[in-house]
Amino acid sequence: MMTVHELNKRQESAAFIWKLFLAFLRLGLTAFGGPAMVAYIRDLAVKQKGWLSDDSFKDGVALCQTIPGATAMQAAAYAGLRAGGPLGAVATYIGFGLPSFVLMVFLSALYGKAHDLPAVVSLFTGLQVIVVALVANATFNFGRRSIKKWQDVLLGLGAAGFLVVGGSPIVAIISSALLGLIFYLKLDLTKAVHTTSLQGNVWPMLRPAIVMIMLLALGLAVLFFLQRRLFDLATLMLKVDLFAFGGGYASVPLMLHEVVGVRHWMDSRVFMDGIALGQITPGPIVITATFVGYLLAGIPGAIVGTASVFTPSLIILTIVVPYFDRLQHNPFIQRGLRGALVSFVGLLLAVAIRFSVAAQWSVLSVIIAVAAFVAFRLKVDILWVVLAGAGISALVL
Repeated sequence: MMTVHELNKRQESAAFIWKLFLAFLRLGLTAFGGPAMVAYIRDLAVKQKGWLSDDSFKDGVALCQTIPGATAMQAAAYAGLRAGGPLGAVATYIGFGLPSFVLMVFLSALYGKAHDLPAVVSLFTGLQVIVVALVANATFNFGRRSIKKWQDVLLGLGAAGFLVVGGSPIVAIISSALLGLIFYLKLDLTKAVHTTSLQGNVWPMLRPAIVMIMLLALGLAVLFFLQRRLFDLATLMLKVDLFAFGGGYASVPLMLHEVVGVRHWMDSRVFMDGIALGQITPGPIVITATFVGYLLAGIPGAIVGTASVFTPSLIILTIVVPYFDRLQHNPFIQRGLRGALVSFVGLLLAVAIRFSVAAQWSVLSVIIAVAAFVAFRLKVDILWVVLAGAGISALVL
């Protein structure tokens, strides 16, 4: 039987987890801008609440950029992990992502009913070319950060060419990572960081990850026997998240290849519409998984798609944190990671080309696309660019 002290401690812990959830739920309501939200997470967790130190948060961001998944979502989970342990990570992860999920379900439902209306067609014709500009800008940003050596150019162009001819992005990523072990043999890629490794027994940190893995396996088994299409959706999104190194944008070529190229669940234009809707919701671009899931199987599809595209990276985060120092100082891991990250420049370039081919072009749409790209380069908030482009498109296209 629990003592009064133990009962009060458990209640206080539960109350703190709920506090974490509510704090990140409020932040998630205004989480526009993807990776830009990391600064706001820092303000909340470090400056306002003092849940972790600034050095610890900086190292956490470095970790989140190393492992797969959307950076802002991972940063939210990391803050929760440091503040409240594994349950804190789950609370902040769900709280931060819930607003974007709810809004995306609502927008997907509207899209399903109204996407054939002439005004809506005009609106999305403009939004599609803005998506082209968005992906082109992401390619430019990825390239500027990652392309430093001739090896980077070779791997990036190789990945782009491989995807253009119909190759799998996952094969391109794995191949680039393996080639990175050779190409970057003479480069010192290890990083000097403040310690973030947890001291003492790490089993309390790993145990929740094992529980999540078991629950995930159970859920997949249930879907396999009861609803095979949802099982296919779940495994697809799990795979997308597992290989999305470099942040949320890294999921785009993976999801496009699987949803459009392999399974033919929708065409490129509809997929681009999903990305456009994702830009007027808070949260990362990977929330497009909710759109895909809803169009495939309604609310159950939206839930399965969203849960699947976020779960692996959360599990990886809880597993890796105790060993972060070793990860940062292991030259083999850093060389392979460098190769994988460089490959995403090429993959995004190939996606930009494919989206450009799929979009409907006219003089006005070219002007809208160029204006959107310039606005992105000037760091105008994505939300305002998309809303302005939608309004102009509905009037002139």
